[in-house]
Amino acid sequence: MPSDFAAPVVDYARQAGIDPQLLMAILYNESYKPHDPSFQRAWLKLKPGAALGIANMHEAAFDQVKAGRSFADRSWLELPDDPDLAIEAAAWYLHDLAAELPAHRTGGYTEDELLAMGYNAGPSNMLAFARGVTPGSQAQSYLDTLHQNWATAGGVVRPYE
Repeated sequence: MPSDFAAPVVDYARQAGIDPQLLMAILYNESYKPHDPSFQRAWLKLKPGAALGIANMHEAAFDQVKAGRSFADRSWLELPDDPDLAIEAAAWYLHDLAAELPAHRTGGYTEDELLAMGYNAGPSNMLAFARGVTPGSQAQSYLDTLHQNWATAGGVVRPYE
């Protein structure tokens, strides 16, 4: 349950300079599949490119975000067993996405909305949405789910801020 991780979400979001409510809402968005470590390892045998951990991070994103960070020596394969590592990596990934956002955006989306869509659809799509490209059905669905989870996420993290 994402709410079980409110304290580390707030801590890692602060360290990465991102909104804890955004990070928590993304954890809620990503809670659609079982996050049991043994299930994830079994799923990985069937789908080697699967996303792992409570933040559903892909290996390429993890390897990119860990460079130069305190968890640089950690493996993506540790994500199912280490929720704190998954949360920390997700927070820094959002930080890195935020650094890529242009100062002038024409798409009408908030920074948090763009970051969430970037988390789901990748940085190049996030930049396209920031330029006014209409999200496809998957990115729009992710954004709709984020909006549904937003108030709950805020209520969960607020006591830890």
